[in-house]
Amino acid sequence: MEHRDETCCFTGHREVPLAERGELMRRLNGTVRELIARGYRYFGAGGAVGFDTMAAQTVLDLRREFSHIKLILVLPCGDQARHFPPADAFEYRRILGEADKVTVLHERYVPGCMLERNRRLVAHSSVCVAYCRRDSGGTAYTLREARRAGLELILL
Repeated sequence: MEHRDETCCFTGHREVPLAERGELMRRLNGTVRELIARGYRYFGAGGAVGFDTMAAQTVLDLRREFSHIKLILVLPCGDQARHFPPADAFEYRRILGEADKVTVLHERYVPGCMLERNRRLVAHSSVCVAYCRRDSGGTAYTLREARRAGLELILL
């Protein structure tokens, strides 16, 4: 992700209540469309279940309409999906296969690799789209890092 001024990253919780998913997908779609209109071409996600998956799906769906946009996955480790439920693991592999670029930080899980992935996404972006409902955890940490780095924040 070398074009920081054209790059957006996503951060959000792994658990998204079923009742919120439809509205969140609608807002994600609108937000990504607005970013594309502003000149954003690269969209970075971390490959986790929940919001990361929803963001990646949104980018892939919109890529059919806007062929110039790219989905960049930054994975903390090659075995990230080892504990995913089967349906989530299947969707993870589909997204992996359709991504324009995949960066794997570590072959296997190591302590701190998830936060390392989040820092990498922030370091290469100028805007961060987030779904955050708590003041603690990885998503809140990533938002603090994005604020510290001066990224524009879009909170869904």
